[in-house]
Amino acid sequence: MKYAFAADRKFDLIAIGRACIDLNANEYNRPMEDTVTFTKYVGGSPANIAIGCARLGLKVGFIGKLASDQHGRFIERFMRGVGVDTSGMVYDREGRRTGLAFTEIKSPEECSIMMYRDNVADLYLSPSEVSEDYIRQSRILLVSGTALAMSPSREAVLKAVSLARRNGVKVVFELDYRPYTWKSEEETSLYYQLVAERSHLVIGTRDEFDLLEGMPGGRNEDTCAYLFRHDPELIVIKHGVEGSWAYVRSGEVFRGKAYRTKVLKTFGAGDSYASAFLYALLSGKDIETALKYASASAAIVVSRHSSSEAMPTAEEIERLIAEQA
Repeated sequence: MKYAFAADRKFDLIAIGRACIDLNANEYNRPMEDTVTFTKYVGGSPANIAIGCARLGLKVGFIGKLASDQHGRFIERFMRGVGVDTSGMVYDREGRRTGLAFTEIKSPEECSIMMYRDNVADLYLSPSEVSEDYIRQSRILLVSGTALAMSPSREAVLKAVSLARRNGVKVVFELDYRPYTWKSEEETSLYYQLVAERSHLVIGTRDEFDLLEGMPGGRNEDTCAYLFRHDPELIVIKHGVEGSWAYVRSGEVFRGKAYRTKVLKTFGAGDSYASAFLYALLSGKDIETALKYASASAAIVVSRHSSSEAMPTAEEIERLIAEQA
């Protein structure tokens, strides 16, 4: 089964939200306090997804706010260099900073992220900085959950969702839950529900859907019964090494297996999963094949040091699928 998008648009996908800096530990198998050196990459879930889609050959744009500093300029230059249109990005002029994420790699199973998110520029994107003319040129608007954590970014995203729906642009909500920006799980659930109910495609882990529903230990079938009463047409629920499931409003269910890999770190998998899944759908592949592309892409990225720079090509994804067929 294939999933249809609008044709003849300038962009395949426009992402909105967080673009920041990842500082990934160069020393493996040791705690953060013993780590001495880090390598700098562009980070942030929507930025990573945009970069991943661009590396796969899609036409991609980005809406976001950057700090007017060296890090902000580094992010814009890198994204533009990999083919992401940055004309929808603006610079903050009020002294706000770029978000930083320090990563710790104790073992392939034990990784953590230390975030610095106080007074960060991306959460100050305002509704007035979201252009309807820009959004209407895309087939997909990709929304990430972290952008809903605070005003005015929250209202900017809600405006973008409304503009997308008005112009026949499919809204994809990647749940991307990061607890450090939110005041409470109840607040998260409220805004996640608000956006999920108005989205066409929702992607997340089982734990993230539990948070959305405010019900730990939830079942996929109950999640789908709830969301299909609203606007979603396709729901993707990830269960880690057990694989992932895609549910279609018309009743079809598809399962994607997890691919074997030599894991270096656990972060970055969700962003690469989303970029490859959307690439496959936009390329006219069926949902079952899109799940294969997504899982293979995630397996490749967790075997590499970065997230954004590790995003694979279509050929690399197809090679892994063929090797483990």
